[in-house]
Amino acid sequence: MTFVKWLKHHLVVIAGLLTLGYLLLPNVVVTVFSFNKPKGRFNYEWQQFSTDAWKDPCGVADMCGSLSISLQIAVWATIGATILGAMIAFALVRYRFRARSSVNSLIFLPMAMPEVVMAASLLTLFLNMGAQLGFLTILIAHIMFCLSFVVVAVKARVMSMDPSLEEAARDLYASPAQTFLRVTLPIAAPGIAAGALLAFALSFDDFIITNFNAGSTVTFPMFVWGSAQRGTPVQINVIGTAMFLVAVLLVLASMVIGKRRTRQKA
Repeated sequence: MTFVKWLKHHLVVIAGLLTLGYLLLPNVVVTVFSFNKPKGRFNYEWQQFSTDAWKDPCGVADMCGSLSISLQIAVWATIGATILGAMIAFALVRYRFRARSSVNSLIFLPMAMPEVVMAASLLTLFLNMGAQLGFLTILIAHIMFCLSFVVVAVKARVMSMDPSLEEAARDLYASPAQTFLRVTLPIAAPGIAAGALLAFALSFDDFIITNFNAGSTVTFPMFVWGSAQRGTPVQINVIGTAMFLVAVLLVLASMVIGKRRTRQKA
């Protein structure tokens, strides 16, 4: 009877931990196989522990080059989508204009539309414009589909802001620029940061839209897909593990900073 009570009391926590474990299972597999030394071309069966791939992560031809292209596209797409998305979010929340409701509805279309449809549409657009497929077309496409996610994230934060804080700043003779930089922007910063991180992850990870509009440019997801047809190098697991560890460290760092700020305010 005591165990049943304990189980009921901790059921939500147990379910959450099981779900988290299920979600992290692929990352564990990738990490484990980054230390594998396969006998054949495919890194699908455990053979022997080795750190050779970690010592030479760029040992596979063109892999680090494609990784560099993906990082560049993700960074520029994040900057572009974050700036445009933040401005759109502020305009939708703070201003009343014609077709405002229509714009609100259209913002969700890229999120609801299948990627293959958007990819084909963008490819048709670029071909009709006579654009040369490559880095620039990938960047434009990524900004377009990341924009909606940034708008949604920033819009949610702006809607929760207390207008009286900005009114108080104006009452204290702050200029519109000072009010925005010292009051509005710091409050909206978490939403903007969340949108930027989401845009970076979506851009770096995208394959379908990129594959349609890449031309001869090869990004990291495209390299991984192509390698899977011929044989999966262990270095791909190394890069995946390194990126996962960086993401975990960033989350832990943000948690530590948040706790320190909370203690300082208290």
